Amino acid sequence: MSEGILLPPLARGTLLPAPARVARLDAALPQIRAALEGERDEIAIQATLACLLWETLAQTNWCGFYRRTGDAVLTVGPYQGTMGCLRIDFARGVCGACARTKSVQLVPDVTKFEGHIACDDRTRSELVVPVVVRGELRAVLDLDSPHLDAFSREEADRLVALVSEVLS
Repeated sequence: MSEGILLPPLARGTLLPAPARVARLDAALPQIRAALEGERDEIAIQATLACLLWETLAQTNWCGFYRRTGDAVLTVGPYQGTMGCLRIDFARGVCGACARTKSVQLVPDVTKFEGHIACDDRTRSELVVPVVVRGELRAVLDLDSPHLDAFSREEADRLVALVSEVLS
């Protein structure tokens, strides 16, 4: 699948209504699964997911992974977008909260999230999905958007299922 996701192209930053975003993600998921079929290398999977989700979720200005590299430290991994934070302590930010609790963080307005880390000042909303393998946090999938309320619970649920399937 070297051609990437076969969806109608959208300009980077386009915020579709939630039902259209979910439908776009639903259309991309079989293609994403097919691209990753049989792959076992965690970094290759993360890099491919970051790329294909970037193509699918046009509302994002950052899409990628922070890998657990210490007891309570995340280190930037494969991603698409502008410069990310290099390291994030579990005690800080939306990614840290996800890592600490091993639960999805769906933040419609990051200015209302105490301790939000502004790696990119344009980010207004964020979705972070834990990557848990056999009960152990391995990474988080971080999605940022310059739009308020750019992610839905339906998108979060689909990404939780995808990450669980391809990274466990």
